Amino acid sequence: GKSTLGRTILRLLEPTSGQILFNGTDITNLNSNKMRELRKELQIIFQDSYSSIDPRKSVVEVIAEYMFIHKTYPTKAAIYNRAAELMDLVGLARRCANLYPHELDGGRRQRIGIARALSLNPQFIVCDEPTSALDVSVQAQVLNLMKKLQKELGLSYLFISHNLAVIHH
Repeated sequence: GKSTLGRTILRLLEPTSGQILFNGTDITNLNSNKMRELRKELQIIFQDSYSSIDPRKSVVEVIAEYMFIHKTYPTKAAIYNRAAELMDLVGLARRCANLYPHELDGGRRQRIGIARALSLNPQFIVCDEPTSALDVSVQAQVLNLMKKLQKELGLSYLFISHNLAVIHH
């Protein structure tokens, strides 16, 4: 139910009843065009970073994907420059830009997911068990990164986890 709730809030799954309010607006009845615009403000970091990333795309292509879809920058070069900046922001070495997801460990793949979620400058991010598939030491690194980003960027998170220690952190 936890992940279903997060996906329903983002309307990745359609609600059967009730309201979802974002900035005072009920988003349950928005048409697809209005919802597409709102997706810039509402993003998700998935639990399984490997299955949520297209294995045929390089790291920089995955991070740039949403910016191409939403045409957030006027040129391809500008989008890739922003993707590189996001790599820096989440602690991914630029030498990883042309690697593919299977060439990276789970912590780096999760950083790709975080960078992709940040690519449209959202206000609200659903974090769907973003550390559950990671080793304890890598979990701490990712959680510290997320806290830092939340503070620096003024993000709001809906943090979904079954691990109370992770929630407490």
